[in-house]
Amino acid sequence: MSGGQAWRGNWRVRLYERVRERGYNSLTAFANARPTASLVALAEELGEDDVAGVQVLSGLLAEAEQRKQVIRFVRDVLVRELSECLPNGWPAVLDDANRFKVAKALGSWIADTPETHKERVRQVRTALLATPPPPGWRPLGPDDELLLTLLPDEKA
Repeated sequence: MSGGQAWRGNWRVRLYERVRERGYNSLTAFANARPTASLVALAEELGEDDVAGVQVLSGLLAEAEQRKQVIRFVRDVLVRELSECLPNGWPAVLDDANRFKVAKALGSWIADTPETHKERVRQVRTALLATPPPPGWRPLGPDDELLLTLLPDEKA
C-alpha cells in the first residue's frame, strides 16, 4: 500500500465492490476461500494500492458480528497469524527464535481480537503455551479440531 490511498474516498464501498468483482457476496466468503492468507495478503489481492489489512479486519469483524459468529472470526484471525508467523507449523522446540515467532503470532492475534473476547483469547494463549500443540501443527482454517476445542462456537 502506498501513499495512504487506502483511506481516500469511501473505503468500505471500495472494499465491497472489489469483493463482488471477484465473484463473492461477502468479504467473509472471499476470505474463507483463502483461509491461511494474511490480512495484508487479502488486502493486496483486493487492491494493492488502496486497501489495507486493517480494513479487511474491520469488515470481517462487522460481518461476524452481524452473523453472530465472532468466535469463528477470532479463530480465523488466529489461523492467519499462525500461518504468517509459523509457516512450517508449531515449532518442536521453543528456543528464543521460535518463542519470538509464537509470541508475535499470539500477540498480533490478541491485538486484533475484539475487546469482548480478549480475556478468553488470553486464556487460550496461556493454554497453548502451557500445553503446546504437536510439533508441525498448522491449522488450515477456523474449524480446526484443536481450535474448536480451545474456542468452541458460542451457543445461540
